[in-house]
Amino acid sequence: MIHFIKNLTDRWQLGVILIALLFAVPVITVVSFVFQGPNDVWQHLVETVLADYISNSLLLMLGVSLGTLSIGITTAWLTSICEFPGRKIFQWALLLPLAVPAYIIAYTYTGMLDFSGPVQTFIRESFGWGPRDYWFPEIRSIDGAIMMLSLVLYPYVYLLTRAAFLEQSCVTLEASRSLGRGPWRSFFSIALPMARPAIITGLSLALMETLADFGTVEYFGVATFTTGIFRTWFGLGDATAASQLASMLLLFVFVLILIERFSRRQARYHQHIGRQAHARRIQLSFKQGWTAFIACSIPLLLGFALPFSQLLIWTIETAEEMINSDFYTLAANSLSLAFVTSLLALLLALFMGYGQRLKNTRLIRLMVRIASMGYAIPGTVIAIGVVIPFAWLDNSIDDWARDQFDFSTGLILSGTLFALVFSYLVRFLAVSVGSVESSLGKIKPSMDDAARSMGYKPFQVLRKVHIPIMRTTLLTAILLVFVDVLKELPATLLLRPFNFNTLAVRAYELAADERLADASSAAIMIVLTGIIPVILLSLAITKNQYEPSEND
Repeated sequence: MIHFIKNLTDRWQLGVILIALLFAVPVITVVSFVFQGPNDVWQHLVETVLADYISNSLLLMLGVSLGTLSIGITTAWLTSICEFPGRKIFQWALLLPLAVPAYIIAYTYTGMLDFSGPVQTFIRESFGWGPRDYWFPEIRSIDGAIMMLSLVLYPYVYLLTRAAFLEQSCVTLEASRSLGRGPWRSFFSIALPMARPAIITGLSLALMETLADFGTVEYFGVATFTTGIFRTWFGLGDATAASQLASMLLLFVFVLILIERFSRRQARYHQHIGRQAHARRIQLSFKQGWTAFIACSIPLLLGFALPFSQLLIWTIETAEEMINSDFYTLAANSLSLAFVTSLLALLLALFMGYGQRLKNTRLIRLMVRIASMGYAIPGTVIAIGVVIPFAWLDNSIDDWARDQFDFSTGLILSGTLFALVFSYLVRFLAVSVGSVESSLGKIKPSMDDAARSMGYKPFQVLRKVHIPIMRTTLLTAILLVFVDVLKELPATLLLRPFNFNTLAVRAYELAADERLADASSAAIMIVLTGIIPVILLSLAITKNQYEPSEND
């Protein structure tokens, strides 16, 4: 019996290794093109647009860094350390912009701020001005892209920084105050440096999303690596040059990953000394309190309330024309894709997570990390890495069938929903794996031993013991992947079958045709679906994090 269980667990570990290697194929494919010599298209890119791709990507990263840090750190400090009107609402509501994809907020603000939009129309009608009588900032620019991305990505910095502030011990902060430093000087000299690892981690996540963005920069006409990959692939028809651009983009991503890993390693120096060790909140004066209220209201208003309200107005105005059988087909396509992918991701995550629990060796841990690395990789890169090996496999099967049976098999994998779902799994498996690992880690190994002593095999232990315990976490994991798939744009654009659309693609197509109001029905459904996990995340944070009170 013991020998049988050992063989079974060995097979389980083999399965983990095979899954990890399969999910590493897209990245290996893209990286392999680094070693190919440059062709004419690559030389053309180097001579004309590559410098723009690099400089614009760096400018975007710099601008988004400044935007997310200034908003995220300020709001995190105010909601965790200070007492002011509305603080309890802001502490969870400031996460709501996470529900709005950057490309949707870009479309919405363009509709509001363009020449024919309600804002400029109101200005002209109010003052009787003509088109050349006033100056108005251009939203479709790199500055506009920085603003849009900052408004929806600052919650990454806010969430982790606020958690770091709440975990800090009051010992050092009170010692600083006793030495004559006021609360603000203590913030800059003590609290902020202590929270630096969390801040860098949150910033790294925001910058990864910035590099992965396609819809915003493409719509605003900003030339970056993601738009360059798309144009090289479809416009110039050169897979090699597109893959080499993708490999350069991967270099940016891997640098961010290294920075994030280093900052996480430094986080072990944080202090966490229990309930009684938290500092009391700073009671702000009337003027300071309302200043803090305004500071927290602005990002929430600009990042969620205004764009959501405009989408809702447009949806009501265009509902009769846009919400029809075609819209229901789009919704069914999107929801079914998201459901299938999230369910498969959960099953794979359970298999890999429990395989790691059965045999927690360095090799298995490495394999799980390899299978989970796709979340940091832009959808355009993954799409390139999926379609090239799939096309090669399809052509190989077709050639064999022609030689053996004089029959063409056509496209079996590439250009199908299978390829699209596989790319989603590569991109978002990390979300499910992280949830499963975290939940399994809370279950004592003694429970496994007790189940084994009753004659349960590993699969039975997982099904009858662990899954019932982890039910809430597993549901959350499904929901998170579901929403991520629903929002994904670049991979869907590159890999979707012909005549197959999703809500995200339809919103992109309508916005590209300047039918911004018509795109609102698809956009608002994505946003409404995205609100659900944000609310769950907010509730979990409120439940699990202890906050200081004036009586502590």
